Amino acid sequence: MADRMTREQRHRCMSRIRGRDTKPEMVVRRWLWHQGFRYRLCVKALPGRPDIVMRKWRTAIFVNGCFWHGHECENNRQRPSTNTQFWQEKFERNRARDARNQALLQAAGWHVIVVWECQLSPKRRAETLRDLDLALSRIVLQQNASSGKRYALPEAEAAIAAEAETAYKTESKKKKPRNE
Repeated sequence: MADRMTREQRHRCMSRIRGRDTKPEMVVRRWLWHQGFRYRLCVKALPGRPDIVMRKWRTAIFVNGCFWHGHECENNRQRPSTNTQFWQEKFERNRARDARNQALLQAAGWHVIVVWECQLSPKRRAETLRDLDLALSRIVLQQNASSGKRYALPEAEAAIAAEAETAYKTESKKKKPRNE
């Protein structure tokens, strides 16, 4: 027989689950910081209070826990066996809220990136962070292109790396004999 928690034990465990500074969120934040991206946390003025906001790039990043947001993944196959109706409705409400908030952000011109907890497992972390890097690079390039910023291309003559030929004195110096 499986060990079951009492109602009070389950309440105590569930009440201690944090919504901010979670382990997956800290992995993404540390990586972003080391890549040179600067950000704000949980900006209340934006729909859904994104976990990470990069205003310069108009990008909102949500780091979602698979259980709470109802992600259909291998790590989240076991659903609560008690009060199943409540949990099913809760997961559906959370998914609908997430979709609504993401649509509002996109309508306001923001880029939305969602990183799932299961994507940050040690096996998949490097691939996920590489994908995040590619997504952010596309956003940066897209915004720089749309802002009209162009790098000035040098003129053809200035593109030569070597100096123009100059006349050097070809005087040969006689070597002085060394004192032995």
